Amino acid sequence: MSAKEELLKEVEELSLKKLDFNYFLYVLLAIVLVVMLFFPKIYLAKHIYYKSRDIAKLQVEYNTLKEENRDIEAKVEQIKYKNKIADTMF
Repeated sequence: MSAKEELLKEVEELSLKKLDFNYFLYVLLAIVLVVMLFFPKIYLAKHIYYKSRDIAKLQVEYNTLKEENRDIEAKVEQIKYKNKIADTMF
């Protein structure tokens, strides 16, 4: 019975033992360290995402303007050709 009583006594002592201040500081330090390690990665990933979104938007606008430029150049060529032919007729 004495072994059983000793085991119960040890369990009671462990359950009554409070967390000391040093343990709290170690846990807090570990959390701060993890945040310091992962914050730059999260920040950079977010920054890259928004920049790539802006670049994609500008690329779409650029492609649209290129198409409009081709259409305008074609219309200008048609007008030039029409004017050259009209000038030779009169």
